[in-house]
Amino acid sequence: MCGLAGFIDTSGAKNDGQLAAMVSRMAETLRHRGPDDDGTWTEAQAGIALGFRRLAILDLTQSGHQPMVSRCQRFVIVFNGEIYNHADLRKQLEIEGHAFRGRSDTEVILACASQWGLQRALQSLNGMFAFALWDRRDRQLHLVRDRLGEKSLYYGWIGPAFLFGSELKSLTAYPVFRASIDRSALALYFRHNCIPAPYSVYNGILKLPPATVLTLDCSKGAPGPSSPRPYWSLLEVALNGSKNSFPGSEQDAAAELERRLARSVQSRMVADVPLGAFLSGGVDSSTVVALMQAQSSRPVQTFCLGSTFDQYNEADSARAVAKHLGTNHSEAWVTAEDALAIIPQLPRIYDEPFADSSQIPTFLISRLARKQVSVSLSGDGGG
Repeated sequence: MCGLAGFIDTSGAKNDGQLAAMVSRMAETLRHRGPDDDGTWTEAQAGIALGFRRLAILDLTQSGHQPMVSRCQRFVIVFNGEIYNHADLRKQLEIEGHAFRGRSDTEVILACASQWGLQRALQSLNGMFAFALWDRRDRQLHLVRDRLGEKSLYYGWIGPAFLFGSELKSLTAYPVFRASIDRSALALYFRHNCIPAPYSVYNGILKLPPATVLTLDCSKGAPGPSSPRPYWSLLEVALNGSKNSFPGSEQDAAAELERRLARSVQSRMVADVPLGAFLSGGVDSSTVVALMQAQSSRPVQTFCLGSTFDQYNEADSARAVAKHLGTNHSEAWVTAEDALAIIPQLPRIYDEPFADSSQIPTFLISRLARKQVSVSLSGDGGG
């Protein structure tokens, strides 16, 4: 994953050098998300600064560098995520006369916004993403989060500055940020074991809800308050689905489900870097790996954690599935001491209280996989 950070300083008191230094410091806190490249973009007249840390997955050249400016020079973007249908969108845009400089999905988002406008672009994107899009012509900032909220995006006002970033730590790196705990958010944490969107642990800082756009209009001076607006509804999709039942037999439904799952997995295997999968031996991860292996010409890299506590040990099941599918399997055995050693790092990793018991093994298996691959599929959503 990549990391983005930025702000709009409405005071108008800072030059480009000052803006770049501040946003670079914010983006540097996200180095763990993007170790391959970094960049900043500023426009002192508007008081805007964009910073980025890149994990290169598609188009490893400078053509994929961010922040990225659209070919028409109107839009600037910092984007975390993947657009799975970017190749199809590229072909459609090329038919409409759009030319591309590189192969990244970031450039495809910019082309969609330039060619069709943001609303139609969002209806066209199939992926997981969070991005900030600055419209230089209309002087508007758009913050966007994917339909199911796989990618995170925080935002809020600190004095005359509007801040945003992939993680809370990027916001706290802003020079005058003062952390103040939101006690209502803590109450939500004790109820839900996490702090749900749109809240965060800090007063005045919010999470952008899934499937929404937040727009700050700076065309008439300092932007006023703005609320996220939805561009997609899971409820509507579910209701429409319930009104249109599958017409075939149970066997037809099973075949169609397998076809759709295979297509979905295939779209997530497009990468210019080594790719693997987390394998626990359960239904979800085994299905994902089976579909990956069926579409791969070489053994898929799979990873699993073993535990000295039998009730938590998944290694035997994962090993059996890996042997059956013929994957290149790696496993690591975790002791109680290994898990305890991670606990002091959790506040730095997650930024706010998070009580999911899988957070420790998720970190450990990610560390194991990172030694061999840059991208790993799993049965869970991204972050």
